[in-house]
Amino acid sequence: MQFSTKKYLPHVFVLLGFIIISLAYFSPVLQGKAIYQNDIVQYIGMSKQQTDFKAETGTETYWTNAAFGGMPTYQLGARYPHNYIKKLDLALRFLPRPADYLFLYLLSFYVFLIVLKVDYKLAVLGALAFGFSTYLIIILGVGHNSKAHAIAYMPLVLSGILLVFQKRYVLGFLLTTIAMGLELVANHFQMTYYLMFLVMVLGVAYLIDAYRKQMLSHYFKSIGILITAVVLSIALNATNFLATQEYVKESKRSKSELTINPDGTPKEETSGLDRDYITQFSYGIVETFNLFIPRFMGGGNSEDVGRDSATYEAYRKLGATTTQAAQEAKRAPMYWGKQPIVEAPAYVGAVILFLFVFALFLVKGRLKWWLVGGTLFSLLLSYGKNLGFLTDIFIDYIPLYNKFRAVSSIQVILELCIPALAIFGLVKLFNDFDKKEDKLKALKLSVIITGGLTLIFILFKSSLFDFVGINDGLYRQNYGQDFVDALKTDRKAIFTQDAIRTLVLVLLSAGIIYFFLKEKLKEQWVVVAFGVLILFDLVGVDRRYVNNENFVAGVKMSKPFQETEIDKYILKDTTHFRVFDMVSGPSKPSYFHNSLNGYNAAELRRYREVFDFHIAQNNINVFNMLNTKYIVAQDENGDAFPYMNDQVNGNAWFVNDLEKVESANSEITILGELDTKAKAVYTNHEALLSFQNLKKKYDVDSLAVIRLINHAPNYLKYQSTNKNEGFAVFSEIYYPKGWKTYIDGKETSHMRVNYILRGMPIPAGNHTIEFKFDPEVVKTGSSIALASSILLGVLLLAGLFYEFKKTKGV
Repeated sequence: MQFSTKKYLPHVFVLLGFIIISLAYFSPVLQGKAIYQNDIVQYIGMSKQQTDFKAETGTETYWTNAAFGGMPTYQLGARYPHNYIKKLDLALRFLPRPADYLFLYLLSFYVFLIVLKVDYKLAVLGALAFGFSTYLIIILGVGHNSKAHAIAYMPLVLSGILLVFQKRYVLGFLLTTIAMGLELVANHFQMTYYLMFLVMVLGVAYLIDAYRKQMLSHYFKSIGILITAVVLSIALNATNFLATQEYVKESKRSKSELTINPDGTPKEETSGLDRDYITQFSYGIVETFNLFIPRFMGGGNSEDVGRDSATYEAYRKLGATTTQAAQEAKRAPMYWGKQPIVEAPAYVGAVILFLFVFALFLVKGRLKWWLVGGTLFSLLLSYGKNLGFLTDIFIDYIPLYNKFRAVSSIQVILELCIPALAIFGLVKLFNDFDKKEDKLKALKLSVIITGGLTLIFILFKSSLFDFVGINDGLYRQNYGQDFVDALKTDRKAIFTQDAIRTLVLVLLSAGIIYFFLKEKLKEQWVVVAFGVLILFDLVGVDRRYVNNENFVAGVKMSKPFQETEIDKYILKDTTHFRVFDMVSGPSKPSYFHNSLNGYNAAELRRYREVFDFHIAQNNINVFNMLNTKYIVAQDENGDAFPYMNDQVNGNAWFVNDLEKVESANSEITILGELDTKAKAVYTNHEALLSFQNLKKKYDVDSLAVIRLINHAPNYLKYQSTNKNEGFAVFSEIYYPKGWKTYIDGKETSHMRVNYILRGMPIPAGNHTIEFKFDPEVVKTGSSIALASSILLGVLLLAGLFYEFKKTKGV
C-alpha cells in the first residue's frame, strides 16, 4: 500500500487542531482544574463504596450497600472482565475531561462528513458546528457525561453504515462494529435508542432510492452486513448489556405489580415510566425558535442580566443591598417556557440554520430527505405533551419508548442532522453542477425566510408573545407585580438583543455567499469566513453557560464532600447500620454512610415504591426494618441534628409470625402498621419454589439471636443461635439474581419478605449463614465479550489485509 503524505497530512493537522480547540475551550484543565458537574458529584457519592472496595481489595464489587439500602452497581460505573472495547474507548478519550468529549464530538462528525465525501475543510466547519452546539456543551457543564459520550459516537456509527451502503462492505462492517461497540460502551441506552430512530429514517430513504434505481439486492445485502455488525458490537459489550437487561426488569423503569398510589387512588397501568414523568420535559412548539435565536424564550432558569437590568433595580426596590441585588441579577429567572428546568437553550446556531435553509433549496436526493426527515421526526417527538396525539402513539405502541424520560432529549438527532445538511449547502454552493441563478434564488429565499422571520419577531414581539413564565404567579405573590413586570422587561430586552444578533449573523452569512457568487470572494476565504462566524456564533452563546467559572480545584471534584459535625458524630459508631437524611433531601449522595438516600435514574422499583409509601411518610416501623439507626432531622430552631433511633431491628432478627398476603398492594400497605420485629409478610414469587410448607408460627425465646459478624458490599456473614427452628429476616434489600445463600457452607435459598427484604428459615441450633453476591450474568457476559473480541481482532486483521490487497490491485 502506497502511503500518500499529501493525502493524509491534512487529516493529521485537523486532528491536532481539534485537540488544541478542545483544550482551548476547556483551558482550566491544563491548570489541573476540573469542571464542577453536579451530576458527577452525585455519581461520586453514589459510587464511593465500590471505588473504595476496589482500591482496598483490587477486585470489583457488583453490589453496594451505600445507597437506597443496597443495589447492584451495574448502573454505577461497574467495570467488567474482558471489556476490551472499553479500553479502546479510554484510549480515544485521552484528553482531560471534559475536553475528551468535545474532542470526540469533533472527531466523530469530521469522519462522518469525510465518509460522505465532503472536502476536509468543509468537514472541519461541520465538526465545529456539531461540537459547539449549545446543548452538547451544556450537558458537559452539568455532568451528563454518559449522554455526551453516546452522542459523540453517533456520527461514527452513521459513518460505518454509510460505508456499507457505498459498497465498501469490509471497511463499513468493521467501522460499524467498532463504532457501535463504542456507542454501547457509553451506556446511555436512551441516546442509542434515538440513534436507532435516525438509522431507520436513513434506511427508509435508502430503500426508496434503491427501489427507484433497481438496487434492492445491494440494499438487502447491506442490511444483512449491518445487522451482523450490530450483533457483534452487542457481543463486545455483552456483560453490560446482559446485566442492564437483567437489572431493568427490577428497576423503576419496569412494570409495577402495584395497582394503587401511595394515597390509595388507582394507579395508571403502564409497563414503563408514568406518562407525566416521561413528558415532564416537553419542548414548547414556539420554543422551537430557540434553535435559531438563543434566548428566544429567555435562555435558562438562571440568567445573568447584569446591574443595568430592570431585575436588578427591582431587587434594590425590595430592599436588597447593591451586592445582594447584583448576586440575584446573576441568576435571574428569565426562561418563560413551560419546561420545569432549563439550564440553557438548545441553540443550533443562526449561521448553521441559515445554511440549512439554503441547503433545502439546493440539495436533492436521499441525503436531503433522511437528514430533513430526521430533523422533523426528532422535533415533533420533542414536543411531548404539547403534541400529545403523536407522543401517546409512541408511548403506547412503540417498544421501549416508555422506558425513557425527558422527551426533549430526542433533539440530539436534529443537532446532528441540521449541521450535516448545512454543510452540504456549502458543498452545493462550491460545485459547478448547479446554475448560479439557482444559487442566487436559493440565497434570496433563505434571506427572506430567516431574516424576514427574525425581523417580524423584533418588530412585533409584544403583540406575538406575553413573556410570562410558569412561576411568575409565585413571584407575584412573594415579591409583587412590579417585580414580575421587571422580569418581563428583561425578557423582552434579551429577546430583542439576541434576535438582532441572529439577524446580523444571517445578513453576514448571506453577504459571504453573495460576494462568492459575484466572484468577489474566493472559496478558501468563504470557508475561513464561515469558520469564524460559526465559532463566534456558537462559542459566544456556549460561554454564557459553560466557561472558566465552572471549574474548581481538582481536589474539589475528586473529594467533593467534606465531613460535617453530624457525619463525624455518626462515624464514631462502628456498627453496621443505615442513615436517613431528612434535611438534605432524598437525593443526597451516600458518601460517608450506608444510606436510604441517593439518586439514580433507574433505582430499584420496589425500593422506590416503599420510599413513596412509607419512608417519605416517616414510618418508624419501616425505618426499623431497614436498620435506620440515625435520622438527620431538624430541631425547633431549624438546625440539623442526628437523631439516634434505638428501636431499630438490627441487621437480622427472628420473627414469631410469617403471613402470606394475596397481593403486592396488601404487602406494601400492611407495612404501615406492621410490627416488623415480630412479624413478616410475603406474597407468591419465584423464590418460593425453593421452600415447601413454610410455617406460619415460630417460637422465639429470649436467647435466640442472629448476629452479623462480617460484612463487605458483596458479602455478609451471620452467626445464628436458636434452640428452635426459626424464620430470620435480614435487613438487606432483596434482589432476585446474583445473591447466593449458604448455611454452614451448604448452598440454600432465601426469599423476599416485607416487600423488599430477605428472609429464610433457619434450622435449630448454631449455624453460620452467608450471602455472597456472585452474579452469573457477569461470568456469562465476560465469556461472550472475550470470544467476540478475539473474533473482531481476527476480522480486523483479515479486513486490513483485504484492503491492502485491493489497493495494490492484486
